[in-house]
Amino acid sequence: MQIRILTESDARNYQILRLEALQTNPESYSSTYEKEIQYTTDMVKERIRPDQEKFVLGAFDEGSLVGVARYVREAGSKMKHRANIYGMYVSPVMRGRGVAKALLLEIINRAKKEDGVEQIHLQVVSTNVSAKKLYQSLGFETYGVEPNALKSNNQYYDEDFMVLFLN
Repeated sequence: MQIRILTESDARNYQILRLEALQTNPESYSSTYEKEIQYTTDMVKERIRPDQEKFVLGAFDEGSLVGVARYVREAGSKMKHRANIYGMYVSPVMRGRGVAKALLLEIINRAKKEDGVEQIHLQVVSTNVSAKKLYQSLGFETYGVEPNALKSNNQYYDEDFMVLFLN
């Protein structure tokens, strides 16, 4: 398995995996398949283009993109000590093989090297027990729950807010 930051040349593969995520686990994302199927290649390239504040990390198995996680550092002067993880997804055929953990460890290691980043935040659907166990095993702690945070197919989903303190 190879872990690396995605570039614009990965846009098509990223979009395929992202659309798979939105179809496979629609309850886990605020966006929808119907919305993102409309994204142009240029829109996807812009979304994944790395810069000083953000990047999308990809996990590759035999050259195929099988997992992603998006890292975004807060920009405001009073918030620069925080970063966020969004859009975490591993293709179902690769789950249970350490892909998600490898992505998270790489993000954590990169965040530790950034000047001033003290904490990483994420949100996870409260019923996603396996994801929560993984996050907890890496030191993330739940600090709140938002009831009815997402609504998909007329069903509400709570979200746990989790944080990892790097210091």
